[in-house]
Amino acid sequence: MKKTMSFVVAAISFLTIGAIAYSHSPETAFPLAVQQDEIKMPDVVVLGTDSKLGKVTFSHVKHNGGTYSIDGTGPIACIECHHAAQPATELAKHPPLKTAWPTDRTTTLTAELFSKDPKGAAVAACRDCHARAGEKPKLIPAIPEIKHESSTAMISLNNQQALHRNCAGCHTEVAKTKKPMKGPTTMQCMMCHKKA
Repeated sequence: MKKTMSFVVAAISFLTIGAIAYSHSPETAFPLAVQQDEIKMPDVVVLGTDSKLGKVTFSHVKHNGGTYSIDGTGPIACIECHHAAQPATELAKHPPLKTAWPTDRTTTLTAELFSKDPKGAAVAACRDCHARAGEKPKLIPAIPEIKHESSTAMISLNNQQALHRNCAGCHTEVAKTKKPMKGPTTMQCMMCHKKA
C-alpha cells in the first residue's frame, strides 16, 4: 500500500511539474499576451467621437483595399491620410505638408510595410498631431498651421479642420473625375456624421 501510495504521489508530482513547465513556455504560458501584442490594421475607424453632429464611422478597409483612389483605379495610398508616415524629403514635395514622423523616418508607409512590421511602420493617429482645438498634440510641439488659400489668415489645422480638409478635399476631387460618386460632398455632413 505504501509503495502504491508513493507511486501515485510521485506520478502526480511528475505530472504537476510537467504541467507547470509546459505552462511556462513562451508559446503556451501567455497566449493572450502574445495576441494582445499583435497590431492589426483596423477595418473601421471611428472619428469625431466628440462631434456635435455625431461620430463618423470610416471604413478603413474599403478605402485602403477598394477602388477609392481619386482616379478610381485602386486603393488610396496610406500616405494620403497618414501623410507624416514618409521621409521628410518626400513630404517636402507636397506643400503645405511639413512634418515627417518620426523625424528620421526612411520608409514610406504602405500596407505591405505595415503587414511585415506593424511597430516599425510607425503609424500615428490624426489626433497625435492634429489635436482638438485648445489641446497640445502628442507628437509635435503645437497644432500645425497653414496660410488660408484665399487670404493671409492662418488656419489652425486642429483635428476638425484636418479631417474635414483631408476627407472633403479627396471627395471633391473624386466627384470631379468619377460620376456618380457614392461618397459625400462637402455640404452633405450627415452622410458621414451619425448621432448614436
